[in-house]
Amino acid sequence: MKRREFVAALCTAVAWPLAARAQQPAMPVIGFLNATSPENYAPELAGFRQGLHEIGYTEGQNVAIEFQWARSQYDRLPGLAADLVRRQVAVIVATGGVVSAKAAMTATATIPIVFTSGGDPVQMGLVGSLNRPGGNVTGVSLFTSALAAKRLERLHELLPAAKLIAMLVNPGNPSSEPDAKAVEAAAHAIGLQIVVLKASNEGEIQKAFETLSQNKADAVLVSADSFFQYSGRDQLIVLSARYAIPAMYDFRDVAVAGGLVSYGSNLAEGYRLAGNYAGRILKGEKPADLPVQQPAKFEFVINLKTAKALGLTISNQMQLLADEVIE
Repeated sequence: MKRREFVAALCTAVAWPLAARAQQPAMPVIGFLNATSPENYAPELAGFRQGLHEIGYTEGQNVAIEFQWARSQYDRLPGLAADLVRRQVAVIVATGGVVSAKAAMTATATIPIVFTSGGDPVQMGLVGSLNRPGGNVTGVSLFTSALAAKRLERLHELLPAAKLIAMLVNPGNPSSEPDAKAVEAAAHAIGLQIVVLKASNEGEIQKAFETLSQNKADAVLVSADSFFQYSGRDQLIVLSARYAIPAMYDFRDVAVAGGLVSYGSNLAEGYRLAGNYAGRILKGEKPADLPVQQPAKFEFVINLKTAKALGLTISNQMQLLADEVIE
């Protein structure tokens, strides 16, 4: 073989795999938009990745995930959502509450959106109906708002002598007003008095506890909100202990971390379902055809160590009702 022919053949052999790789489809990117921070979010992320894996997607192998965290500064969400749109992600998974879903919906009407939200997704304007969402949005409703009145009932069963209950809400959360109304109606039905306190940062949480202590509240019902669940969790637990105020939370993680009691859906399972939907959309299914999913199980958790520190005696009957008792 002549030298010129040999060099040409060699160049062709080198160029072929490069051309083949260039023709391979780019790895799809999921935009993960969250209202809070990555700290303490390991169980939810593990659930989300599990859900993706069940559909055939593994991060770093055949799918990439672009994370955007608002770190409980809800006013940052619109900009973070717009950035994901500019990056042309294949799907946006909007988590950490209705605020994330709203920001994603404002940023795009074409990129598929999968939400996790505690509020009623129809009432909040996320979807047209649960069975037929329509548009580019579907997701998982964690029922946290619908359970607000139920949490009050459980708190009343736990503290039957209580008369005045404080409810802590985040005014930046669109679900806070309907949640407060539901709790106030439930309180009226069982003869309890409710005082609603608002907080959206650490300083306001501190003032809220000072106020409920001055008002001699018997307990505090912490509303379902990402800021309270993650960034403000430790502060809430510390202040509850300092002021000797029994507190009811929405998710198990808070009770495990030292909160007195929680009642709500399993977050990791909700995120697994969101991962499933993200994977199915990547495979070609449309959000409009995917019904909003809802949790099948709710967890009632009691922390006996915290109860003892507060000087509370939890009846055997209440312990038997609990799905988990932490000793």
